[in-house]
Amino acid sequence: MPKIKLPTKSPHIDMTPMVDLFSLLLTFFMLTAVLVPQEPAPVDTPFSVSEKPSPMANIMTVVLSEDNRVFFNVDNGPDTILHFRPKILQEMGKRYNIVFTPQELRMFEKYGSSFGVSIHDMKKFLGTNDTKVRASLEKGIPHDSIDNQFGYWVLYTRQINPAVQAMIKGDSNVEYPIVKKVLNVLQDYNVNRFSLITNLEAVKVELTDAKK
Repeated sequence: MPKIKLPTKSPHIDMTPMVDLFSLLLTFFMLTAVLVPQEPAPVDTPFSVSEKPSPMANIMTVVLSEDNRVFFNVDNGPDTILHFRPKILQEMGKRYNIVFTPQELRMFEKYGSSFGVSIHDMKKFLGTNDTKVRASLEKGIPHDSIDNQFGYWVLYTRQINPAVQAMIKGDSNVEYPIVKKVLNVLQDYNVNRFSLITNLEAVKVELTDAKK
């Protein structure tokens, strides 16, 4: 008797659910991703072997560029409804008799990068979208004894957010006198503990060291 051959069918894979899932995940990551703002001045940080991660909130960052300019940045805290940044700017305005409009306060809150602008140029800085104009205004925050604006930024930041932590991000070629000035200002306002932002350096472990 001849053998009965069963009909064979090629398998069919429906990719529609997988494409839908991929599109859903892609949309989720695009909506929840946080873009890292570009710093106004390039900073080549030194290397270290510490693996301690930087906190995500409640931080004020002092940036020291290679050309010895001082920049400052502070976040909005763990919850954006706290609005720490515009409150700090308002206090700086009161100190220097400058009234910032609600629109200017919102612009300052949304500007996530560090800034190196004198408070007297802040209105002009917030009122333009021209990157060249902003770059020309970022001459560094004054930090001398005549007009220590950097010290007031630190003071009002700590008053608005007592839980804030200090971070210093300095270029590896920044001059020591500038670093000393910044540290002196921090100590003048009772900031005696701070962290240094560095690049992680790969550590080579020799075989002889491993045996020890």
